[in-house]
Amino acid sequence: MTNFDDIRPYRDSEVPQVLSRLVQDRELLDLLLSRQVPWLPAPLSTLLFTLIRPLLSQSLRKRASRIKTVSDLQEHMRVRLLEVLARTTDSYDFVGLENLQGDKPYLFMSNHRDIALDPAIICLGLTLAGRNTVRIAIGDNLLSKPFASDLMRINRSFIVKRSITGRREKLAALKHLSHYIRHSIVEEDVSIWIAQAEGRAKDGYDRTETALLKMLALSKDKEQPFAEAIAQLNIVPVSLAYEYDPCDSNKADELHQLNIGNSYTKDPFEDLDSIKQGFVGYKGRIKVTFGAPISAQFENADALAAEIDRQILQNYQLFPSNIIAWQLHNKDADSEVLKQLKGQWPDENWTLAEQKFKTRISAMPQDHRAVALAAYAAPVESQLAVAANF
Repeated sequence: MTNFDDIRPYRDSEVPQVLSRLVQDRELLDLLLSRQVPWLPAPLSTLLFTLIRPLLSQSLRKRASRIKTVSDLQEHMRVRLLEVLARTTDSYDFVGLENLQGDKPYLFMSNHRDIALDPAIICLGLTLAGRNTVRIAIGDNLLSKPFASDLMRINRSFIVKRSITGRREKLAALKHLSHYIRHSIVEEDVSIWIAQAEGRAKDGYDRTETALLKMLALSKDKEQPFAEAIAQLNIVPVSLAYEYDPCDSNKADELHQLNIGNSYTKDPFEDLDSIKQGFVGYKGRIKVTFGAPISAQFENADALAAEIDRQILQNYQLFPSNIIAWQLHNKDADSEVLKQLKGQWPDENWTLAEQKFKTRISAMPQDHRAVALAAYAAPVESQLAVAANF
């Protein structure tokens, strides 16, 4: 046992045992079956699952027999991701990787819009550029079921213990996490991905949590300055931009309920459904921009957060959907600003783009439309604010 066995990803030697456990996990098998026939009444589904479960397990076991290592699994996932992107996107582009040293580990910190697609698309960009994939930070709120933990940890994910409530226990868990991230980058030369804030930015506003940056510094030497400790982690801000969010309506529903004072309780499998929707739903165009490694000396978390925000917001690719949403959300929008924004897409058919966007928004429940519109417009507001301050 090592110091990080409770949170680290699984190793190659553990892959066969974990896969064997997964293909026999009744709860996972029933979940997969239930998502194929969600309309089936409970008595019939119980009978059907009893009959089909062994066949599904056998089929999964046959597929799993070809996977011996984490790399085998990730190559399988990469091929599947490419197939999915071919069906659900119009294009996807990666820029900025040419500015990174090929043999250097980095802490990639991005905005967060999709639970699983965000790290997956970053890993794809890295592999297409001939780089290794990253270890992925994932909150234990997504791992309430044992099979979920296995699925994530076998795919190079490590656990962020968010569910701990005791003050001392929480601090201990944060220090443990901080030491693991530093160990991965400094000692093992393995890159990390982590979102800039806990949870997805459902309202479209991307901001770095200073608490996250303070956590990263918990593993520094006692007398080591904050700036020096952070510099060792080689932070690279990454901007993820999706023209269309497959989960936009669901996010708008949650935000609307909170806006009117209602509580919002997630369905037990809501996050898993969001993961599925993020992959299979239409995304339009995707742009991933890797920023400049942070080399300047930032003496505290606030200053560092400001720089990460500046890069993520400045490098964020505004799509026609964002610009149209901003125009609709701001009826008296400055015509010159709007002209400059549209100038980013000189070949765009703006009439068709507006019709497409309005059709998507109008398909949502009436109460959700204004919320979704504001979320699509938010990146424009953020980028304009950055431009005004620099």
